[in-house]
Amino acid sequence: MSGNDDCGWFVYIIRASDDSLYTGITTDLARRLEQHQTGKGGAKYFRGRKACEFVFTESGHNRSSASIREAQIKKMTRQQKNLLL
Repeated sequence: MSGNDDCGWFVYIIRASDDSLYTGITTDLARRLEQHQTGKGGAKYFRGRKACEFVFTESGHNRSSASIREAQIKKMTRQQKNLLL
């Protein structure tokens, strides 16, 4: 079996400096926020805006369920995301 069956994955939402919301997945929240903030391994989304803070985290996922949940959140409107927060 692969390592994808564990439940160590997180779905997260980060508030950016322009008040926009970025959704992603990771196994290490602290490392991922640092990557986004420093630009070393972070998303292109944060070029030109700063990753400020996590405003939502959800644990207990495996790789597959985290990806599915990330896609669900990304399809939400800003109003729906604000309700989630």
